[in-house]
Amino acid sequence: MNDNRNVILAIVLSMLVLFGWQFFIAGPRMEQAQQQAELAAEQAKTEAALATPATSTGDAAVAAGTPGAVATDGSPVYADRATAIAATSRVTIDTPDLEGSINLTGARLDDLELKQYRETVDPTSPIITLLTPAGAPNAYFAEQGWVPASGTAVVVPDSKSVWTIEGDATALTAATPVTLRWDNGQGLIFRRTFSVDDYYLFTIDQSVENTGTGDVALFPYARVARHGTPKVANFFIQHEGPHGVLGSNNMVSKKYTDLQKDQQARFDNTTGWLGFSDKYWATAVLPKPNTTINALFSWKNTGSYDDYQTSFVETTPVVIAAGSTVTHQSYLFAGAKEEAVINGYQQKYGFDRIDLLIDWGWFSFLTKPMYYLLTFLNGLIGNFGLAVLAVTVIVKALFFPLASRSYASMAAMRRVQPEMKAIQERLKDDRAAQQQAMMELYKKEKINPLSGCWPVLIQIPVFFALYTVIFISLDMRHAPFFGWIQDLAAPDPTNIFTLFGLIPWDPTALPLIGGFLHLGVWPVIMGITMWVQMKLNPPPPDPTQAMIFNWMPVIFTFMLGTFPAGLVIYWAWNNTLSVTQQYFIMKRHGAEVDLLGNILSAFGRKPKASEPTKP
Repeated sequence: MNDNRNVILAIVLSMLVLFGWQFFIAGPRMEQAQQQAELAAEQAKTEAALATPATSTGDAAVAAGTPGAVATDGSPVYADRATAIAATSRVTIDTPDLEGSINLTGARLDDLELKQYRETVDPTSPIITLLTPAGAPNAYFAEQGWVPASGTAVVVPDSKSVWTIEGDATALTAATPVTLRWDNGQGLIFRRTFSVDDYYLFTIDQSVENTGTGDVALFPYARVARHGTPKVANFFIQHEGPHGVLGSNNMVSKKYTDLQKDQQARFDNTTGWLGFSDKYWATAVLPKPNTTINALFSWKNTGSYDDYQTSFVETTPVVIAAGSTVTHQSYLFAGAKEEAVINGYQQKYGFDRIDLLIDWGWFSFLTKPMYYLLTFLNGLIGNFGLAVLAVTVIVKALFFPLASRSYASMAAMRRVQPEMKAIQERLKDDRAAQQQAMMELYKKEKINPLSGCWPVLIQIPVFFALYTVIFISLDMRHAPFFGWIQDLAAPDPTNIFTLFGLIPWDPTALPLIGGFLHLGVWPVIMGITMWVQMKLNPPPPDPTQAMIFNWMPVIFTFMLGTFPAGLVIYWAWNNTLSVTQQYFIMKRHGAEVDLLGNILSAFGRKPKASEPTKP
């Protein structure tokens, strides 16, 4: 009974990692529905204020902790993104990695696409869209601006202000910045100069020219706004959602559902940056390093969509004396989460831990070196899938001494298994005497039952780090392997439930069970390797244990059916290496490894006399 309980506990613990994904997908949806119900009463009280999104000035005033009315935007609604872009005058953006435009209404960066990345592996598919104008479906944009000091009536530009181009530049490129100009008609001339490098970093220089007779104090702010809740994987390995590094608060990550529940999360008198992080892309506003800011994550429901914002306002006002001009600088990252590019920004500009735009996971001290090894081998071999297989071999080789010790302990335990069974049978009614007899047996044979566990436990963080790298790596996206696998980041496109396309139906559309009815060739291979690995050991005598062991590979096969192909291939390869390693180590230590006999017994057969059952 004790062995049965231990086996069940071990299996439950090992399956938590994989079953977690289902919890993290379904859970947030239920949580969101509950939160909406709880917030209904409060939303009714503030429905008028939340009916439309606030202007940039209003939102910034809230973040700054300064008085400011929440004004309505009044922006029109568009049927699609293209219509929204065509509705306003714009300045074109054209760099090696980016294309898009700056909206002259509001001087917003709200149209951005990533030239080097496409939606699918088809080279003619659309390039990735990152930012979209307000009023269009799934709007997503960034802007900078000013908040007047409390008690002043200074008119500052907002989301409706129409700016003009100053100078000869007609397009923003890596070599040519663009300057926009807006006059408030009360003695202040605002200029906003956009510069961009060859990758994804925008530098925004805001200047204010005071032609009046009195000094003016303004607080700089920046924000990223996202309208509508994006579809996210909600996988526990990687965060997708509002995200930032805020000084002593360290990394702050909010799920969209968490932000709906909290409505606001303020971090006053801090430093750092914040924005939104997707699996492969990110947008973040960054003040100059070590600048003190009041940061705000916020959510509200406008009645037609969820409005998420990440914003900051600097705590020290910029004072523009009469007759002078003052310039303020901040930054915007908008693009792909390429490790080399982001690391370069951290080194060049000194941004606080901007490398955490990439979620390296709990074991970042292991994940990063693993990533560097993977990218090195990918450059050497020329195939990311083969690089994954090579890294797995290297890690297995490094841990061979530990694995050998673990399997040696298992072999020793197997040698005394007949004596253990005899003790259990003889003393089945006296648990205390049974345990005493077991301990005496271990002492006599110089066996430590736990010695086989520690080597395995030490390896878990390393293999989890490798698993994390494979999952989050942008390098794996649209990376081909061989045969039908043309995208290692997508599930195996084959499906045995359609006879690999011969039956014209979609089993995944079935309610409840549809999500488990996508089962490709590689998940099946993975399941077979897992099943063979379990058959290295004889079936347990207890029927419950035997049933659990028999069903585990089947459950894991269906669980991994919709996982990225790269992860499934890694899992199958890792199982294959483990089987080979365990077989030869246990054979070397004199343990019986009746693999063929164990496999045949699973089908109710016994090996023939001519079939060898021992190595």
